[in-house]
Amino acid sequence: MPATKQSGSETRSDAIRFVLDGEVQTLRGVDPNTTVLNYLRETLRRTGTKEGCAEGDCGACTVVLGELDGDRVRFRAINSCIQFVPTLDGKELYTVESLRAPDGALHPVQRAMVECHGSQCGFCTPGFVMSLFALYKSEPVPTRSRINDVLAGNLCRCTGYRPIIDAAEKMYHSDSESEGGWTHRPYEASSEASSGESESVERLRGIQRHGTLAITGPDLQGGQRVYYAPKSLSDLAELVNQHPEARILAGGTDIGLWVTKHHMDLDAIIYLGDVEELQVLEANETHIEVGAAVTVTAAHHLIAEYYPDMGEMYRRFASPPIRNAATIGGNVANGSPIGDSMPGLIALGSSLILRKGADTRELPLDEFYLAYQQTALEPGEFVERVRIPVEPTDRIFKMYKISKRFDQDISAVCGAFGFRLNDGKMKDVRICYGGMAAIPKRAAECEKTLEDSSWSEVTVARGMEALDRDYEPIDDMRASAGYRSLVTRNLLRKLFLETSGRAGRTRVLRQDPETG
Repeated sequence: MPATKQSGSETRSDAIRFVLDGEVQTLRGVDPNTTVLNYLRETLRRTGTKEGCAEGDCGACTVVLGELDGDRVRFRAINSCIQFVPTLDGKELYTVESLRAPDGALHPVQRAMVECHGSQCGFCTPGFVMSLFALYKSEPVPTRSRINDVLAGNLCRCTGYRPIIDAAEKMYHSDSESEGGWTHRPYEASSEASSGESESVERLRGIQRHGTLAITGPDLQGGQRVYYAPKSLSDLAELVNQHPEARILAGGTDIGLWVTKHHMDLDAIIYLGDVEELQVLEANETHIEVGAAVTVTAAHHLIAEYYPDMGEMYRRFASPPIRNAATIGGNVANGSPIGDSMPGLIALGSSLILRKGADTRELPLDEFYLAYQQTALEPGEFVERVRIPVEPTDRIFKMYKISKRFDQDISAVCGAFGFRLNDGKMKDVRICYGGMAAIPKRAAECEKTLEDSSWSEVTVARGMEALDRDYEPIDDMRASAGYRSLVTRNLLRKLFLETSGRAGRTRVLRQDPETG
């Protein structure tokens, strides 16, 4: 395979290599803006993978990636409609066609779907099968609640979901996968890989890069687009310095929509998902350290150990395929005013480690956002790490997400609150709302009103009035300005009721259906 020398000490590869159906695929000259979905359907003619929404909502395009994780393979479902082809490098790709055994026998997941009548029109079925396949390979027999979570990103208009959930429960009790020639067995707690998985491990080891992937591909206008995927933090910093105009790609759950929905041309992309130093995820006595390439799925449980409300928010953050790709660093760097991570992280006093070349600086997250989708990043600078303080046990933290749908929906309002009670008075108050301004914004007037005040009905009333001075919400498709203002005030009252022990003594006044 041809390779050229780059400015650093590592070699540069110009070929994408991934495994499909046990065979190594080598691609050159691919347009870096090509999605995995389009490549599967238009180039490989694998039409089992469907396009429904082209934005990662419906799950019809779900495929599974196998990635090296020590001596095992880690399986994760992703949305192929917003995943770019070069990000497949070094991974194994499974489509619904991959599940058929050499003799044509169905995989246990497929067989369970047939036996439980889990398909009607069939359009969404391949996506459901792939989500269940990832579950089958990754976890022991799940609970009904876990199955519901796993399938939250797959939509079906025909079956009512019950037979699909029945299939999810039945698939673990099918005959051995070795029948019909399928050699990969379901999830096993043992650290020893099965023979089939060992073969996958060796294939994946054989295609791992040690240097930067550099792809040049044509666009539709006859020009050239470039894609870089460095392996080291120093090479990433050098590339970002050399190409400050390039888009930095992490999970692609937002940038993918720029291509599929906004029809943008991304002429230069730098992918940080292969940088090992950005995969750091650890907790010490003072902070939880989250590298910029750590996915929401990977970080979820560690953060939830310290902050259960953040854990619940991340469970509702999006569907599992989105969480499997989306990174917390990307969510933060994106600067969306409705990004769910930011209110909680700001209320906790989190900070960012920003890197430019060999230099780093630490910046409080609430100083990172300057205006709508404008941040304090300098040209050539990027987010290296998110630092979440480990708060003292006497500090109260609460977070609430309000959206039209419970699962997989963007917030109309997201509020987060942190404070201590010292002799009945509020101390170190930090309040942040998303969806209420052009940026995730702290409620400065409300904080000032509550600080050093007793936690009482009177204080809450004053704080609610102060919130009206903090925000001037807009009307949009998710909520009206009036609704947002009312919800913002009511969340503060909800906080009071829950933290003062009075929540159990409240009642809901229901509207009379006849009188209105």
